[in-house]
Parts: sequence; structure tokens; C-alpha cells
Amino acid sequence: MSGHLAVLINPSAGRGRLRGGGVADVLAALAGAGHEVRVLDAPDEAAASAAACRAVADEGAAALVAVGGDGTFNLALQAVAGTSVPLGLVPAGTGNDFAAEAGLPADPVETAGVIAAAARAGRARALDLARLDAAGGYRRWFGAVCAAGFDAVVNEKANRMRWPKGRRRYDVATVAELLRMRPRRYTLVLDGVPHAVDAILVAVGNTASYGGGLRICPAADPTDGLLDIVVGARMTRLTMMRIKPRLVGGTHVEHPLVTSHRATTVEIHAEGITTYVDGERACPLPVTVTAVPGALRLLG
Repeated sequence: MSGHLAVLINPSAGRGRLRGGGVADVLAALAGAGHEVRVLDAPDEAAASAAACRAVADEGAAALVAVGGDGTFNLALQAVAGTSVPLGLVPAGTGNDFAAEAGLPADPVETAGVIAAAARAGRARALDLARLDAAGGYRRWFGAVCAAGFDAVVNEKANRMRWPKGRRRYDVATVAELLRMRPRRYTLVLDGVPHAVDAILVAVGNTASYGGGLRICPAADPTDGLLDIVVGARMTRLTMMRIKPRLVGGTHVEHPLVTSHRATTVEIHAEGITTYVDGERACPLPVTVTAVPGALRLLG
């Protein structure tokens, strides 16, 4: 590998997990790759996105390294997906779902050392990504899960709330949405075959987990060239509350009201849903999600 390591850092990830010298330790470990380490100027999301794209497309970066949580990872994906430039992922957020599914160490400095060793050896793994397309030419890549049901509705409500702070917002939003929960009429087109269903939950996974370890698509494998689609049909609030704890172990898919599918492409049509990918707000339905084999080269 020739060129520099372009490093995209979100210092506020994980509620400031890397404050107090943590960033310096990560950068020192990355320097072990033997490449110049350049920290990208990224004061906000728009600047971070532009800097990452320039580093990959115009500035000769040997690799892009994202230091942060799933949101930082997703932002970096938009720059490297489908290119020959590999991505290093240093998990420093609260969820770190993709990093965990990829088998990376939980400790940021340890992971930075693993990335440095891989960069030094010119070693990267090919992993699948998912590509989401919607009206008006909208396109967004994701590595973990697209939420397009109750979970997306909760995210949307939580992101509009000013209080409480942190994870408590999602708890409050979950309770509020449970009280008004209703099934929606979905049309899912799986590899060209339409399926109509009244559903509470629809999730499309390239990997298994979202939300900090909830294994919503437990059989998803980012090396098989397929998407896993999990659908929770019409159910009562009580049933929903009983199923929810089973997401941690992925056993919810054994419930008779939950079905699983696999496809290379899925179209999702429904009213009143804004999708979330890798925990980040994407766009309203309808969308088309496509599995793209080997679209990511991951260091480590």
C-alpha cells in the first residue's frame, strides 16, 4: 500500500469515549503502519463527508480510517464503497454493531494496532455491503441493518425529542410508540416476487445486529452475497413486548409471527415510514435495497 492513512475522527462518539488522550493513543497505534497519518478536517457532518470523499477520490489515500461509532462508519462507507481503497474501523461509539460483527476488538487502541498491521502487510478482507436507492436519485450504502418498521418509527420519534438525553430518549420513544402501535400494509418485492403483508417490523440485514447488539437478522452473513429480511407480522402490544427481549439472542425469529427471507434485492413499499441505516436517518419508503458482494475492503 502506498499513500497516507486518512483518519476521520468523531471525538463525541460514545459520549466522548476517546477524550483525555484516547485519540492520541489511537493515532500513535495507527502510525505503526509506516504510513503518514493525516487527520481529516471534519468540524461537522457535511465537512466530514466532503473530506472523506476527497481523501479517497483525489488525495491518494492508501486507506480511510473511521474512528467513532456506527454513524461515523456509515459516513466513511459513502466514500469507500465500491472502490479499491480499504477502510479501517476503530470502534469508539456506543453500539459499534458492524465492528463487532466483523470480529474487530472492542478496545479502540487494540483495533488501531490491528489496522496498522493489516495496512503494513497490505491485507484487507472483502465484505459485502448493501446499497439503498430511492426516488430522485437518492443512494446510500450501509453495512449493518436497514430498519423500515417499528424500530425506524421509534428512531424518528427519539431524534425529534429534546428530553431526556442519551439512551433514555429511545426508551421513552419506544413506550410512546407502543401505545399507538399499528400494523402497516407493506409490499415487499423479493428478487422480483411481490409479497403483501400487514407488518409491525421490517428489517433488512447485511450483518446481524443493530442498536448495540440486538440481533435482528441473526443469520445475516456479509460474505454470502445475500440480504436477510426479517418481518414481524400483525401482533398485539403484549406479544411485541414479549418478543423484544429475544432480539438480544436472535431467537425472536423462532416466533410464529416472525418470518425470515433471503434475497439479493428487496423493494419495500409502505406509507409513513422513514428508513434508518446503520442507525442513521436515510429516506422515506419506498426504497430498493441491493446486496453488493465484495463492495468493502476492510483492514483487520
